[in-house]
Amino acid sequence: MKGINNLAPTIYGILTVIALLLGLLVGYLLRKYLAEARITSAEEAAKRIIEESEKEAEAKKREAILEAKEEIHLVRTEAERENRERRNEIQRMERRFLQKEETLDRKLENIERKENELLKKEQDLGNKSDQLGEVLNKQIIELERISGLSTEEARTLILDKVKEEVKREAALIIKEEETRAKEEAEKRAREIVAMAIQKGAAEIVAETTVSVVPLPNDEMKGRIIGREGRNIRTLETLTGVDLIIDDTPEAVILSGFDPIRRETARIALEKLIADGRIHPARIEEMVEKAQKEIEQKIREEGEQVAFEAGVPNLHPELIKYLGRLKFRTSYGQNVLKHSLEVAYLAGTMAAELDADVQLAKRAGLLHDIGKSIDHEMEGPHVTIGANLARKFRENPEVVHCIMAHHGDQEPETIEAVLVQAADAISAARPGARRETLETYLKRLEKLEEIADSFDGVDKSYAIQAGREIRIMVKPDLIDDLQAAHLSREIGKTIEESLEYPGQIKVIVIRETRHVEYAK
Repeated sequence: MKGINNLAPTIYGILTVIALLLGLLVGYLLRKYLAEARITSAEEAAKRIIEESEKEAEAKKREAILEAKEEIHLVRTEAERENRERRNEIQRMERRFLQKEETLDRKLENIERKENELLKKEQDLGNKSDQLGEVLNKQIIELERISGLSTEEARTLILDKVKEEVKREAALIIKEEETRAKEEAEKRAREIVAMAIQKGAAEIVAETTVSVVPLPNDEMKGRIIGREGRNIRTLETLTGVDLIIDDTPEAVILSGFDPIRRETARIALEKLIADGRIHPARIEEMVEKAQKEIEQKIREEGEQVAFEAGVPNLHPELIKYLGRLKFRTSYGQNVLKHSLEVAYLAGTMAAELDADVQLAKRAGLLHDIGKSIDHEMEGPHVTIGANLARKFRENPEVVHCIMAHHGDQEPETIEAVLVQAADAISAARPGARRETLETYLKRLEKLEEIADSFDGVDKSYAIQAGREIRIMVKPDLIDDLQAAHLSREIGKTIEESLEYPGQIKVIVIRETRHVEYAK
């Protein structure tokens, strides 16, 4: 019994080891089973993904093949169409060449036939000439025998008598022809001028000094004026045009002697009315846009006039100067319309006299080109225009026509004479010019020139029909005290230099701005 008790721990230990070993074996087998199950599921998932990928790849492959086939079909169709068009074009060219070849063959046959006929006629004439020469020699010999004079003596005697008779007849004929030529020349000249005027007849409309801008309602007048008149002052200052807001229903009147400024103000005001936002900053933006539009319009007007006159290949700068003439008047006559009319008249008269029509038109269109910048440069518009034409490499004959159209040079070509005559015809037409308007405009221009001549002046605008001038000075050069002194000096200069009714109000405006951006 004691021995069995001693063996019990050993048995328990063995059994424990055996149980542990069995547990480990069971755990290992269970773990292996689970791992194999996971591997199997992973393999199945991988097979599934691979099968799906293969299916997707196959679908994309079929789609790509279809797209490629469609693209190839389109390319092939386009290529076939281009080939057909080229073949058709080649066939048309071949037909034209064949027709031309046939025409040339027919002409060549006709020429050869005519050459043969001419050769035959030449031979006949040669034979007849020889026969006549023989007959003439026989007659001369017989005459010498009958008259007792040699051929030279008879020729001298006859020539002396003929000379005397011819001198008397020639003198009478010359006198008659001179008289008739003068009469015919005068008559022809009147006919040419009358016909040219009839062909180039156009209504001459003098530019006015006011423009009317319609308003959607009378409430807009208050918005244009702005708080304490800020908006209207800003617009008048930027454009140099006087805004007249009176009892006229739904309308604002723009008054100014400079048509460019007036048109700029009109366009800017119409944009502001359409936009609805009227304040000083917006006014500045719209005035700037209007100025760009005016520049574009000037270029388009120049191109249109050059096209209407039939004058090609003008320098772009000359076209711009031509467009500026739309806003220039001479004694109330629009200079651009006048230049176009001179081109028509000169070209028509040149055609009647077999002169150079293109040269006459070109010189007629450019004869007053100097008036586009005569207020910016010293000297007469004739000299300025000639210098512009030389600068932009115009024909020397055109330059001569410009110099001669007011008699600054003696006309040396018929085209110069025609341009001079066309200029006089256009200017002398009844109602074409108004002296009073030109005098008025010159007075306003002189008023601004006086103001611009002082140092520190940035811009100046004559408004209120010349009864007021507003001067904007550079704030970094002129302070407030100098501004007051400047207004007095300009007033004194105006009193000494100009003659005008009533009084002229001189306003000097000094404005400073500081701009910063919050970031």
